[in-house]
Amino acid sequence: MTEASLLLAWYDRHRRRLPWRSDPGAAADPYAVWLSEIMLQQTTVQAVKPFYLGFLSRWPRVEDLAAASTDDVMRAWAGLGYYSRARNLHACARTVAAEHDGRFPDTEESLRKLPGIGPYTAAAIAAIAFGRRAVVVDGNVERVATRLFSIAEPMPKAKPLVHAATDRLTPEERAGDFAQAMMDLGATICTPRKPACALCPLNAGCSAFRNGNPETFPVKAPKAERPARAGAAFYLRRRDGSVLVRTRPPRGLLGGMTEIPGSEWTPDFDASAALGSAPVPADWRRLPGTVEHVFTHFALRLTVWAGELDGEGAPEGYRFVADRDLDAEALPTVMRKVVAHARSHARATADRIEKTG
Repeated sequence: MTEASLLLAWYDRHRRRLPWRSDPGAAADPYAVWLSEIMLQQTTVQAVKPFYLGFLSRWPRVEDLAAASTDDVMRAWAGLGYYSRARNLHACARTVAAEHDGRFPDTEESLRKLPGIGPYTAAAIAAIAFGRRAVVVDGNVERVATRLFSIAEPMPKAKPLVHAATDRLTPEERAGDFAQAMMDLGATICTPRKPACALCPLNAGCSAFRNGNPETFPVKAPKAERPARAGAAFYLRRRDGSVLVRTRPPRGLLGGMTEIPGSEWTPDFDASAALGSAPVPADWRRLPGTVEHVFTHFALRLTVWAGELDGEGAPEGYRFVADRDLDAEALPTVMRKVVAHARSHARATADRIEKTG
């Protein structure tokens, strides 16, 4: 039997049950496949599941998502990270609804013309949703392929070699099942640490298994040190309990998301001069501790300042949101950390006052 036949036989018995996968023998829903593939970019299956189910419940068809407001889409995405995906997701839904009569194109070439769909996502949708023979390579597939063939070239330079190796393995029939089988094998058997090689359906032909060094692969180039940035966040409450926020510009990091106002994030941030970036004059007090968050390209540390105002209106470009509605805003994870930090200190202060009162 070929490697593809062995892997598909294993997949038929051990496939993962995931909410976006069709039942055996049933046609896949291109909308479900597309939605899941966009969400799964650089994000784990477990993290994606609740967001996927929430989107599908709220917008069961691509036309429904296309008709949604950008703010609603960003709010629903908040917490999933990599927010340009949400903007591209919405743009793609609108394109499919307006230019393709609500039907996704069924070839890699045509899929790649849609917003937010690159080579990997186009191949995955073409194979899984439409049964096209396409070479689908994600992180799990890279690990399986580099071990099968002992590809010693460091990543990411090895990507063309991995693609070529996966191309040789991919069958003409059931290419979508094969792609998902490779993903499942990498996720459950051919894991980064302590792979269960004895259970692997491909171990007889695996070079790394024969050589006893599967954890050597994939070979990774040395990581560059992640640079550090710092800044300040200003948590301003009115007497009525509402909190000052603003919406970030639509493009760039965290584009279109809601944020607690703050300073620029810079490598040489001077915390002693932070109040020069405050949105309004107020009785600001610096809260103990910091908020830390790691982005893809840098690590961030924020000092948080808390202040209160009487019933004043918001400055231009800002708005006040009732505290009870703040969690429903499109707050990215770093801003949710800022809110939690400010709230925890407010509760601690209230408890001290109650005990001493």
